[in-house]
Amino acid sequence: MVQIQGTIVAPEEPSEWDPQSPRLWLLFSGLAGARIQGGGVIDGSGSKWWANSCKINKSNPCRGAPTAVTIDSCRGVRVRGLRVRNAQQMHVTVSRSRGVRVGGLRIDAPEDSPNTDGIHVADSTAVTIQSCRIGTGDDCISIVNGSFGVKMRNIDCGPGHGISIGSLGKGGAFAAVADVALDGARIRRAQNGVRIKTWQGGAGYVRGVRFANVDMDGVDHPIVIDQFYCDVPPGGGDRSRTCANQTSAVAVSDVSYRNITGTSRRAEAIRFACSDAVPCTGIVLRDINLRRDDDDGEVQTVCNCAVGFDYGRVRPAADCLRSSTCGGAPDDHHGDEEEEEEEQGKRKDEAVVLHTEL
Repeated sequence: MVQIQGTIVAPEEPSEWDPQSPRLWLLFSGLAGARIQGGGVIDGSGSKWWANSCKINKSNPCRGAPTAVTIDSCRGVRVRGLRVRNAQQMHVTVSRSRGVRVGGLRIDAPEDSPNTDGIHVADSTAVTIQSCRIGTGDDCISIVNGSFGVKMRNIDCGPGHGISIGSLGKGGAFAAVADVALDGARIRRAQNGVRIKTWQGGAGYVRGVRFANVDMDGVDHPIVIDQFYCDVPPGGGDRSRTCANQTSAVAVSDVSYRNITGTSRRAEAIRFACSDAVPCTGIVLRDINLRRDDDDGEVQTVCNCAVGFDYGRVRPAADCLRSSTCGGAPDDHHGDEEEEEEEQGKRKDEAVVLHTEL
């Protein structure tokens, strides 16, 4: 057991960091069954790192910065009750691990701090994140390549960029994420709510994703799938080339949204921006009720090459899911076949939601 009390403070000056390990601060590696807990504070003193970021100082080259806490190559590790704040870059990373449970964390960084993801999951299986309060300058939770069976419950997120799968497929890479479930979250004053983001030109898949019981409070874009993601800041490379249209994409399928309610700061509350060559399929909306923040106008659903259906009460309506013609779907399905496909999707959605208890 590792018991953390008091406050652990990182060096403020980037020049004080070991150049041989510039991306790590507190590393827990190769552990089995360990407990990392306590009421202590881990403070990354990240302000000078943020000031040197290419997203803040556009004349600087884009470089990585340390992650405050890294759980790597571990099995059955429990992380509980810590406060992590002001990380140089990411706050907590779980990588190449299995059966890690993270609970009761409070993670804080300023809204304008760059790349300060709260909890980042990569190349890991059977990870549980529960009862965490996260407010940062980037994703509250980010789930990337090689992650399977990730469960999240009772998450308080904001400010930040929401709860994200991705980004995936950058530079033509293969990426795979499957069996991800979020059951219970409050997302407030964030850029995004629940989001899947992939780069053009990649390959692989995102599938078997369930977002349920989420309350949005003043979120710019509550529900997003973006297969045209391109995060290249000034000074970070040739944007026109990096973000150019490409025909391959990470395939997104079997994604459901259930009981998503609250307010959107933008008219475009639901956005499915999917690839013409690799459309999103099996998108299901059930019991959605989103309205404009301060009741300032109507909200809408925007689709490009997204195929699926909505049922129950869905606001804004998502008729565009039924009218896509990309890749020959859904025009290839008619009559009884289409009704049966929809009914199977409803039964599958209900069954999966019942089994997202952590």
